[in-house]
Amino acid sequence: MTDTGSIVSSNGEAITLANLLDVLPSAPQKQSKAKSAKDIKPADYTKPFMEFIDSSPTVFHAVSYFSKRLEREGFVRLSERDSWKGKLQKGGKYYTTRNGSSIIGFSIPTEYKAGNGVAMAAGHIDALTARLKPVSKKPSTAGYTMLGVAPYAGGMNSTWWDRDLGVGGRVIIKNAQGKIESRLVKLDWPIARISTLAPHFGSAAVGPFNPETQMTPVIGLESSDDDQSGMPVGTFAASQPARLVKAITSEMGIKDYSSIINWELELFEFEPSRLGGLSKELLFAPRIDDKLCSWAALEGLIEASKDLEGRGTINACALFDDEEIGSKLRQGAMGNLLSGTVERIIEAFSEDGKAGANVVNQTYANSFLLSADVTHAVNPNFMNAYLADHAPKLNVGLCVAADPNGHMTTDAVSSALLQRIAEKSGHTLQVFQIRNDSRSGGTVGPMLSAAMGVRAIDAGLAQLSMHSIRATCGSLDPGLGVQIFTGLFEHFEEVDAEFEE
Repeated sequence: MTDTGSIVSSNGEAITLANLLDVLPSAPQKQSKAKSAKDIKPADYTKPFMEFIDSSPTVFHAVSYFSKRLEREGFVRLSERDSWKGKLQKGGKYYTTRNGSSIIGFSIPTEYKAGNGVAMAAGHIDALTARLKPVSKKPSTAGYTMLGVAPYAGGMNSTWWDRDLGVGGRVIIKNAQGKIESRLVKLDWPIARISTLAPHFGSAAVGPFNPETQMTPVIGLESSDDDQSGMPVGTFAASQPARLVKAITSEMGIKDYSSIINWELELFEFEPSRLGGLSKELLFAPRIDDKLCSWAALEGLIEASKDLEGRGTINACALFDDEEIGSKLRQGAMGNLLSGTVERIIEAFSEDGKAGANVVNQTYANSFLLSADVTHAVNPNFMNAYLADHAPKLNVGLCVAADPNGHMTTDAVSSALLQRIAEKSGHTLQVFQIRNDSRSGGTVGPMLSAAMGVRAIDAGLAQLSMHSIRATCGSLDPGLGVQIFTGLFEHFEEVDAEFEE
């Protein structure tokens, strides 16, 4: 921090943040020519990231946002259910989704040939939340209308109490033509709250609290509008709170309640992201873990894919669902979305039209994975919880995460490779390892690198209040992420050539 109310980016440029929201564009300025990573100005990406966070309260909304973002930049959608034979071209940019909750974008350079490597970034876009139960209708209690929800991962923890909670997700409906379709919805006002018990009640207010009986969200006062008689008997709508069904169908323009086949709705922190700190050097937002690294990685892919001439390495960015619960579902990192996409590309450009074991393993041996997940910024009130030389700061740069017990993929080779990429990108790397008397978290890195046999590193942007309903990062961190991910896709091929097997 300087004494003039500015902060210094990783390339030494002082950036005034006092009136950041007034001067930033609503989206990064499009260039006729791709920007080099060193040309990235981190402050240009603060407001666009905030707009993404505020418009993407659920994983389904995030995938919808990313799909539209890629299409605006010339990426062509491919369906997993279709054959890709004859659809992939050198110099082309593509993306595909799975379950509406995971997405992968990739670009094929003009000099690509089967067996060449893939520069990959992988992250997750699910977040701790509270999801509606299959039957979310509950009996009214003491005149309050209640909602049946269940925690996803570590959602509904103590940070969820006394928060304004919105609702959104996807609704499966039968349309007028009799076809089943999936549509997104979010209500534009908070509907729920889990209220604390005042400390005046003594030990009853202290806990521990039963998550089934004492953390049930209130969604209103009992009303005649709660009458279920308007819900067709035997339909999905009849198993949900009547007023919620009416609010959702009204928002979606649906008049026939029986057209709702099912839904996946969840509660989320309704308060939008905001800049904070005396010089607006901080960013306060929900769902930073890990829409922060995921958004930055996709923006880096977009930027680096603007010029595919003369390159031979594929660029790919895979963003998964279900990381917070172990990644074991088909839309998680243990599924075959990333490996299957790579093998389809290989097949499309193989001389014999096959992605055989020889060329597949050659490809993976020539590839590199940056497993991107947020890590812990140093908390000034708990310095004893950190190692003095492993204390990441905000607004500095990507933090390499290490763990000797296999929770992270980082090793000396992958660290050296990313360091060279950072040098070419004008980016400062940090490092984090947790104390021996604390427990390390995990990422998608180990499972992906083990399945494919690729060199890999775990690294992410630093944040405070991890797994809270609301967290903090630096206001330049989204842009610093774009810088290093652009550098990954821009420089991996030339850096890899420096390394001997």
